[in-house]
Amino acid sequence: MPGNILDNQGRGEASWQWPAIHKEGRKFGAIAGAVALLVWILWGPWFGWPLAVLTVCVLAFFRDPVRVTPQDERAIVAPADGLVTLIGKVSPPRELTMDDGSGNAPMPTDLVTRISIFMSVFDVHINRSPISGTIKRVIYIPGKFVNADLDKASEENERQHILVERADGLRICYTQIAGLVARRIVPFIKPGDIIAAGQRIGLIRFGSRVDVYLPAGVEPKVLMGQKIIAGETVLAELGSAPLIEGIAQ
Repeated sequence: MPGNILDNQGRGEASWQWPAIHKEGRKFGAIAGAVALLVWILWGPWFGWPLAVLTVCVLAFFRDPVRVTPQDERAIVAPADGLVTLIGKVSPPRELTMDDGSGNAPMPTDLVTRISIFMSVFDVHINRSPISGTIKRVIYIPGKFVNADLDKASEENERQHILVERADGLRICYTQIAGLVARRIVPFIKPGDIIAAGQRIGLIRFGSRVDVYLPAGVEPKVLMGQKIIAGETVLAELGSAPLIEGIAQ
């Protein structure tokens, strides 16, 4: 944890520390390290060094840095590190617009804004919740492994829908999508869990994407091509619909 966090009055201080390695990645790092050591012993440093570097890369992929999440009920924060590659009006996932057995559909079929965040192998892959609330549904769907940067990945790839509901009834869906390299979505939560905004909810191994479906009438505060940070970047604010434009420079 950082030593101190600055408050909104500018008091205190923040210090940088090496990010922790999530427990999901320790076994992969241990395997890579053992192979590197064995190769080093058997064939020497010329062959051992590349595997040692690979071990460091594997551990870096599973890094789990501390994030400072805005404590504002209006804020919808980013669930993933990465690049905003798609913003558009779409229908919510069909799996969440069907009757769940209660006589009501979890999500309406009206068009909403979807923000797609692409995570490269260099990004942090721990995903976080955009809002506080109760996990109402977790739906895993097997699928293909086409490039997660493509729009069709939302319908064809291995994916997992997560629906969270706040105490005031607001519902937001976000979807973890596996990509070309990713082959495993690892959840940290289950239906019924109560979570906070910015809390860790899962990870996707080795490159992937996360889609966020904003509530009807809410417009994004981020732009295509923008680099964002999970648990910190505000994707949108409830109760406001700013239309912003940007320029790459």
